[in-house]
Amino acid sequence: MRISSRLLVVGLAGSALAGGAFLLTGAANAADHTGAPTVADAPTEQLPSTVEDFSYPNAEKILKEKNLKLKRGNGKIILVECNSGPNLMRFIARDRQDFCFKATGNNGYLSLEVPSVGGVQSNDYNLKLTMTPAGDDKKPVPFDIPKNSWKGIGENADPAGREHTLIEITTSK
Repeated sequence: MRISSRLLVVGLAGSALAGGAFLLTGAANAADHTGAPTVADAPTEQLPSTVEDFSYPNAEKILKEKNLKLKRGNGKIILVECNSGPNLMRFIARDRQDFCFKATGNNGYLSLEVPSVGGVQSNDYNLKLTMTPAGDDKKPVPFDIPKNSWKGIGENADPAGREHTLIEITTSK
């Protein structure tokens, strides 16, 4: 008797689902003849895309408030206040306050555009920085920064003393 009651419950549930689908289809067809709204009358607006473009969150606000142009990244390098905790990457630039980032995860990437950067303090991560010098020669210049070190970069490492713009930060454990 238990088996047959279970089959009855399963059968009723299946019938209810099929009946609901029929009723919905039938209701839509019936509405066609009565003038009531149908599924075909529903708005056909496209939903916003959920494709991630990796743009840095609040980049416009950061540019206005801190004059730092942050472009794209993988979310593992986060701008923070320099006094917000230990183990931060600190960048020193002429004509602006120091700015700091916190790295998370094993690998991070950030594309940015900050002129006149001349020094960096790394943290528990190895850093690969890419900079472009001012002038006609815009060939990117790489800087490898070992973890837990201070290093002169950009104009402080350029024999000609040219101003450099920081354009990429990559972190690795």
